[in-house]
Amino acid sequence: MKKTPLLNIALSRVVASLGHGDVLMIVDAGMPVPPGVELIDLALTHGVPDFVSVLNTVLTEMQVEHHVIAEEMLTRQPPALATVDSLNSAGALGEQRVVTHEALKTLSRSARAIVRTGECQPYTNIALVAGVVF
Repeated sequence: MKKTPLLNIALSRVVASLGHGDVLMIVDAGMPVPPGVELIDLALTHGVPDFVSVLNTVLTEMQVEHHVIAEEMLTRQPPALATVDSLNSAGALGEQRVVTHEALKTLSRSARAIVRTGECQPYTNIALVAGVVF
């Protein structure tokens, strides 16, 4: 049995397979998933699992070089933004890049995988770009 907190087989496999520059997105329940992009659907019901829990768990195993959020997240300020800001200040998310929500949806087409949460706060989405540990 794994010692790390991430137990979901599909998500653990994707994180282990990421190379430098690969994109993994963690999104709210309403974010569209482009055809051909792997979906890891964790959503059970409204709010379960929440975005913050999934993000924190993924970060136990993933080295992040930079992250991308939509400017709408900054203007609408969903509750998860406080955690993203805190993780960003702590250096856990690398450099922050801000794009429009439409640009984030375009970026999702090149993601290795998209993790759908049960989060129901609009614009609670992040693209994590894999870094290296050496």
